[in-house]
Amino acid sequence: MPKHRILTEFGQGASLRRQDYTEAARRAIKDALWRNSINVAELFGHPKEAMLIDVEIAAQQPEKVDCAALRSVFPYGQVSVTAQPGGLDIPRPDGLPTVIATAAISVSFEMERADD
Repeated sequence: MPKHRILTEFGQGASLRRQDYTEAARRAIKDALWRNSINVAELFGHPKEAMLIDVEIAAQQPEKVDCAALRSVFPYGQVSVTAQPGGLDIPRPDGLPTVIATAAISVSFEMERADD
């Protein structure tokens, strides 16, 4: 069956003093998740475990994002996390930047279209 995206949510997170790119990404994911309560699996008659969750993280140093660790934020679903260049590193007077990461979370299901 083909994969169909049902929704996409966006979030932003920061690591103010530790330059922790993974923590900034984790906060961005939680920002996107915690702002809504969409019971999308039940809406389409699928178990929550059938959700295909694609997470894209944007950070200035994507190689410092532990994508495997970020999958643990999700209690169910088949989660894929990737990191790419983006976000912001904001200079601070002490020379160490504040790290800002953004996240895009897309939820899909393998299912037939209603008009097929």
